[in-house]
Amino acid sequence: MLHATADQPRSEIIKQNPIGNGFEGFRASYKPVCNSKSIPCTPDALDLRKLALAFLSAARNLAAPRVLPARAGRGTLRSDLLRLELSLESDDSDLDRIKPLLKTALAENLDDALVWSRVYDAVTESTPPPRSVASVKQTPWSRNTSSIAHSSEHRKYVDGLLKEELGPMYVGLPSFYEAYFGDVPNLETASEKWFADFTEKLTAFAEGYNSASAHKRRPLARPHEPIAGSVGKRKMDVGFVDDPRAGNSRCKWSQILVPGELKSNPSADMTSETLLDLGRYAWEVFAAQDARRFVLGFTLCTSLMRQFDINEDGLRFVPTILGFLWMSEEQLGFDPTIKTANGQRFIEIERDGGTERIIFDGLMKPARCIAGRATTCWKGHREEEPHALLVAKDSWQYPEREQEGELLREATDEGVVRVARHYHHVTVRVRNADDVQIDVRKGLDCASSSRTSRRSSVAGVKRPSTQTDATLPPNKHPCSTSPIKTGSDALPNRVHRRIIISDYGIPIYEASSPQVLLAALADCIEGHASLRQKAGLLHRDISIGNLMVSKDNRGFLIDLDLAIKEQRISASGAKGKTGTRAFMAIGPLLGEQHSFMHDLESFFWVLFWICIHCNSPGEGRVVAEFDRWNYADMKELAKLKKGQVSDEGDFISEAAKNFTQYYQPMVLWVNRLRKDSGLYMRMREVLDEARKAVAR
Repeated sequence: MLHATADQPRSEIIKQNPIGNGFEGFRASYKPVCNSKSIPCTPDALDLRKLALAFLSAARNLAAPRVLPARAGRGTLRSDLLRLELSLESDDSDLDRIKPLLKTALAENLDDALVWSRVYDAVTESTPPPRSVASVKQTPWSRNTSSIAHSSEHRKYVDGLLKEELGPMYVGLPSFYEAYFGDVPNLETASEKWFADFTEKLTAFAEGYNSASAHKRRPLARPHEPIAGSVGKRKMDVGFVDDPRAGNSRCKWSQILVPGELKSNPSADMTSETLLDLGRYAWEVFAAQDARRFVLGFTLCTSLMRQFDINEDGLRFVPTILGFLWMSEEQLGFDPTIKTANGQRFIEIERDGGTERIIFDGLMKPARCIAGRATTCWKGHREEEPHALLVAKDSWQYPEREQEGELLREATDEGVVRVARHYHHVTVRVRNADDVQIDVRKGLDCASSSRTSRRSSVAGVKRPSTQTDATLPPNKHPCSTSPIKTGSDALPNRVHRRIIISDYGIPIYEASSPQVLLAALADCIEGHASLRQKAGLLHRDISIGNLMVSKDNRGFLIDLDLAIKEQRISASGAKGKTGTRAFMAIGPLLGEQHSFMHDLESFFWVLFWICIHCNSPGEGRVVAEFDRWNYADMKELAKLKKGQVSDEGDFISEAAKNFTQYYQPMVLWVNRLRKDSGLYMRMREVLDEARKAVAR
């Protein structure tokens, strides 16, 4: 049990947390060696580096360093011990400075006060001040739906994340119609000549006014049938699809061009719940359509369609519907830089003074969010070299953050190992625009609009597809739907980046065997160390999606989206950063500044998660207890994780209960890693021992 109070003198903490027999294992392990070689059991006679590492491993697991203050700044002495261990891994470390400590630890009569005094001397002399890995005002953590892993994606969980991801939602933007519909050719002409009901005749009639349109689209209204292609069952009231026969067959999210939401309550037009429904549809569209840059949608609350009444302003309603039918793919949000010819999808890049065509072989990772990095990856190859595999990655980055492509190129130039190698990077431009504010929002100013009300818990009952003009009685519990003025609120901006790397692999959870998994995990830890030591970069997003296995079963790291220069002195200024929360270390969840030790802890959580969720290579499952980790807030998740690892007996018991049959042999080895997850070399040794044991 730990004993300490605020401002308690160091001597009292040492007395209340005695060493006892805490060093017996360390001391006993060296006595047989000394006796067999007939040498004195002193630091001068033994391998000093191994002796020091063994002592420090034993010392940091005692009670006292967990409550003794760090030699400087915040934190505890245990953090100083971890830094000292790390410094001893370097070949140029000064081992002589730790000799007084080791002599004291090996003495026949152990003096607790003297031991800890020597420890403070050692960490003061041998370790530099902690590297500044972020400013005091480090970029705040945020969360979104892209951080979900092995989840049921149940609506009761996803909705909370969607609300947080979408943030403030705005209505009544001036010039919205002109921004999105103004470029559709012949729209006003056709609309003025035609004013009839909203039926299938609309498409046939309108074709006569826009013969240039080659798009075969139609409205879809099947509110009671789930749309195919989502994890959880999702239904959509109305929308436009790219298949004229969609009305007679089950539609897929990959076919939805414009989603729509129907409500029978006119007051629902201004509530966030209505737009959340629309946001849920957009989330599925993004996940199913890898080339989608943005999604347009609409709401129809009785006769109100986004601030105008279709019964009173028919000539606004008609061109809106025709616009959805006639818009080009680019106007609907598809990326025009991803092209198709002869049945092949490809992009073209300018590299080394020439144009290269990168053929897409398949989608690796779809975007699973609406407002975030929206990382999408494709397996591909150069047209001239079909056997030399590449990976193309698109993401939307805060302009304040350092470009991932530049960091990756620097790492490659510095000879970093076990990290994906840079091939090319570029900022994607469409009509000479590259960001959300200009290219997606068309420069519209949200400050002049109204924000939807978040106080409304009832968005109105959906209107059946057969109902046209009926109204509902007043709600028994009316909620305010008055708009909230935004004032000077500024929405975050993002820039469309594209990088291409020279290494292709599969996610580590698809490793062909536990032995391959363990070896690849050790490789990734080596890559993390190399990234820090050679390029000075801290990864900060260790997760199952960022640890890869190559065709020769070697592991490597990808994704430097959140990487930073470890010695930077200020935050980037980005609005927020997101990581895959199930794998975040406990410290950052509680607000600690991110350090390399937190990344090493994340490697432990990756292995722990895989052992629980994978029945075999690539075959995952959802476990309700751990599904909560995707949706809990930061502090709650920290408590859940602490509950898993705080007691060794409980950890082993719970692991044996929760690990799949495939990974049952890993229980004791994951426990070993739980106790020793603060040092590169130690972790790799444990993983190597585990690999050999599992292979027997």
